[in-house]
Amino acid sequence: MKIVMAVIKPFKLDEVRDALTAIGVHGMTVTEVKGYGRQKGHTEIYRGTEYAVSFLPKLKIEVAVASDQVDKIIDAVTGAAKTGQIGDGKIFVISLDHAVRIRTGETDASAL
Repeated sequence: MKIVMAVIKPFKLDEVRDALTAIGVHGMTVTEVKGYGRQKGHTEIYRGTEYAVSFLPKLKIEVAVASDQVDKIIDAVTGAAKTGQIGDGKIFVISLDHAVRIRTGETDASAL
């Protein structure tokens, strides 16, 4: 089992959700986060004064999946979230040792 974590631009959420639903993903966790990478933020002008915005708003999507589905998930997220511009985001894959569905007590793959 793996956790696929993707950090994407906020306006791409609906496209990513639709792409994941189309390949059979049943659930995900979405968190509003702020950060920067190579983009290193940007500047904005507010009431005539220029401000440096160091941390940009992003969304972090986490999906727990069976190990054999990871490549499909990565392809779906990449295809839906890509704009071709700097700041499109990153995808991380993390090993998941154990999972438990609280309501039923199911464990591991059956809990996903």
